[in-house]
Amino acid sequence: MAHHSFARPSAECDPPLQGTQKRYSSHSPFGASSSDEQQRKKVTLQTIQNMKEQGEKITMMTAHDFPSAHVADRAGMDMVLVGDSLAMVALGMEDTSEIEIEDMLLHCRSVSRGAKNAFIVGDLPMGSYELSEKQALHSAIRYIKEGRVQGVKLEGGQEMASTITSITQAGIAVLGHVGLMPQRQHALGGFRVQGKTLESALQLLKDAIAVEKAGAFAIVLEAVPDNLASIVTQLVGIPTIGIGAGKGCSGQVLVQTDMIGNFPPGRYLPKFVKKYGDVWGESMRALEAFRDEVKSGEYPSAEYSYKMPEGLLDKVYDTGIEEGLLRE
Repeated sequence: MAHHSFARPSAECDPPLQGTQKRYSSHSPFGASSSDEQQRKKVTLQTIQNMKEQGEKITMMTAHDFPSAHVADRAGMDMVLVGDSLAMVALGMEDTSEIEIEDMLLHCRSVSRGAKNAFIVGDLPMGSYELSEKQALHSAIRYIKEGRVQGVKLEGGQEMASTITSITQAGIAVLGHVGLMPQRQHALGGFRVQGKTLESALQLLKDAIAVEKAGAFAIVLEAVPDNLASIVTQLVGIPTIGIGAGKGCSGQVLVQTDMIGNFPPGRYLPKFVKKYGDVWGESMRALEAFRDEVKSGEYPSAEYSYKMPEGLLDKVYDTGIEEGLLRE
């Protein structure tokens, strides 16, 4: 048996608990809900439509996991979108065409646990709805049952109208998406603003009308000239959610990772993205400080360490010697 010599340390003990229970786990839960969060009512389709009719702007934010959903919900977002952009910002993929429905369902479930008040919509990924109305409906049902979201989003205008109708007739809410459609970036010639020619502008109007008639509860307008987006917003009776489509839309959405600044310096950002924070910079500051304090021995100090009950350490030391585990 190996014997270990060590210097007998001074006996210190943790201070007694003062009415609150300590947790000794490294995976403590999030704090209790705030009073605002508890008082806030669940956002519904009627809530969203009422906002359109009353002229109140709608806020939508992407989320890809529990923390990002929790903060979006706590910040008061009306809608949370589990966007297929998570393929790049959460999974490191090259583009949205790479992500599979199983990946999306996992992230939908995570987001649904974090956002209890916002209306949650899940993005149907490329390949999960284009083959047939039956395929699209099957995927949408999985999102509701397995993903625990309240609605689905799919890209496409007139050509997807019957698919949207098939899903909505089954009682599932659909958020349309026209203009720049990232899943079709290669066919569109890349990430380019749509509606800048007479032909494409008229097609955008036709697409928006078709999506509304098909039963969608709202439409995302992406990378569309602001004056054209305003015309679409006035033309249809359902809300429009803009992303790079100007302030004339019924609401706005951004990719959370972009707008909070959780990316390294030098990364390209689309023109429409406003950076509201610097999460990357703050994370780097914290991580570098941790690295330096561990290297120097500053962390963990006594403040962040546990102590044995008073007198117990001496007993452990003496018993250890008696049993041959330790040496003087």
